[in-house]
Amino acid sequence: MKTQWENFLLNLGEWHGSFTKISENGEILKDTPSILILESLDDQNKQVRLTLRRFNSFAKTPESKVDEIVSEYQTLGRNLLFFENGAFSKGNFQIAPFSINGAEFGFVNKNRRLRLVELFNKDGDFDKLTLIREKRAGTDASENPPLTVDALLGKWQGEAITMYPDLREPDTYPTQMELNIDSTGRLVQEITFGDTNPKNLTSTARIEGSILHFDQGLQPVKIVLLPDGASATLPVKIELRKPVFFELGWLIEPQLRQRIIRSYNDKGEWVSSTLVTEEKIK
Repeated sequence: MKTQWENFLLNLGEWHGSFTKISENGEILKDTPSILILESLDDQNKQVRLTLRRFNSFAKTPESKVDEIVSEYQTLGRNLLFFENGAFSKGNFQIAPFSINGAEFGFVNKNRRLRLVELFNKDGDFDKLTLIREKRAGTDASENPPLTVDALLGKWQGEAITMYPDLREPDTYPTQMELNIDSTGRLVQEITFGDTNPKNLTSTARIEGSILHFDQGLQPVKIVLLPDGASATLPVKIELRKPVFFELGWLIEPQLRQRIIRSYNDKGEWVSSTLVTEEKIK
């Protein structure tokens, strides 16, 4: 098994894209062009420099048109986990009252990257949603179409890898998900996961344009369908003494989708990050 640092190094390169601020209803509010450079500073890749430049065309002075952040890394924080394909999840180690909480996710696939930041305010209500779409400099990698409900319908089969903050051995198990529309117009989602004792979960959602409202059960969420085949799963509200999860999905190809789930227990403790890779089989 590769180390966390080796997984992180799969993100090295110069990436051109944008930071897109999106409302909780899926409306694009602002789009800021960006260049992110992750470069090794030595032959053995033991030190990495991150340079992020964001370009504000509406800035009043030339000096404020470019916002630049530079950081150097030799180790990784304990609040994030990288998977062996370079995907990651980052966020609070502990969800705390009267604090800003949320998560950041990232996927890398060949010459494309997709990242998402979900933030909730001190009252546990939605605050910010930022979608970051990037392609490797010098390539013509194209963006995927915006995600639709129709693109998700069908049966998906795959594998999940669950990693833990204490870096114990990950769990790997098969998954299956089926999505269809019932006679009332609601989306029905049936999920099966696990190997020896598989678990089955069924939930339904009210469809409102590009928003899926899973408004029943103990963990009500809404899923926002986004550009580039992305989807963001947002808790309706973060509440104390209730478990919560955040999720980013990416339809990489019409028949191939990945999802990352970052889960917290009822004590607010970060307990795991799960990467699901699934293919549409019908």
